[in-house]
Amino acid sequence: MPNMNFPKAYYNEEDNKLGKLTPYLKLKKGDIGEYVIMPGDPKRCYTIAQRFESPVLVAEHREFATYTGYIDGVKVSTTSHGIGGPSAAIAIEELINAGANTFIRVGTCGGMDIDVMGGDVVIVNGAIRADKTPNSYLPTEYPALPHFDVLDALIEGSLSLDVKSHVGVVHCKDAFYAQHSPETMAVADELLYKWNSYIKSGALASEMESSTLFSVCSAKGMRAGAVMVVLANQERLKKGLDEGRVSPKSENGIDCVINGIKILIKRDSI
Repeated sequence: MPNMNFPKAYYNEEDNKLGKLTPYLKLKKGDIGEYVIMPGDPKRCYTIAQRFESPVLVAEHREFATYTGYIDGVKVSTTSHGIGGPSAAIAIEELINAGANTFIRVGTCGGMDIDVMGGDVVIVNGAIRADKTPNSYLPTEYPALPHFDVLDALIEGSLSLDVKSHVGVVHCKDAFYAQHSPETMAVADELLYKWNSYIKSGALASEMESSTLFSVCSAKGMRAGAVMVVLANQERLKKGLDEGRVSPKSENGIDCVINGIKILIKRDSI
């Protein structure tokens, strides 16, 4: 974690011993806002918190870091969810218990559609449930979808950005290297068949947490959305095309989410 210039309001150890805090995020009601921006990397929370008014580092524990501040005078937070569905589900559950109701994931992905390039933004309108954590929340037939209010705000928030954006379906998996090196796996034929089927069906990109986010929030009656910055596109690379590889620190996705939250805050206040 970088050296912080923000005030630090770490959790009270006595409260922790008394069981007043959530087990993993170490939060209690009042520590966070109703709107939460969720990257995977704790360090990206620091970058996001710099966009807040009066940001404070609330807690750090394991892969979870939480900062709280204000956007347009409304209390908001950012919490990292780590890598993969199980970790993300823990974070969402504990944030709900601490008082959050609107969750927006901002992260990175790899392009699948040939028209998706590194540096582009993907606003997710559905996720392929190739991961398993959602099965503990919803029947397998139920789709992993964002809340329409959040999706609409993110689409509108992307319009002012000087970046190419896409709206569509992403593929969510549990095993990162099974996607990147499927031919090395014992189930290579199945992995490659499904991957090619997803591409033929119009999937834009692949990542690891949106399916869980949407499923947990649907099951719990919460709002969710997701924005991905495309790092590269292995399908373009296979065809000898420029994939537009970019740094994972690209802030296009954060810009889109901040704009979207401002829109939601305004609409929710009416």
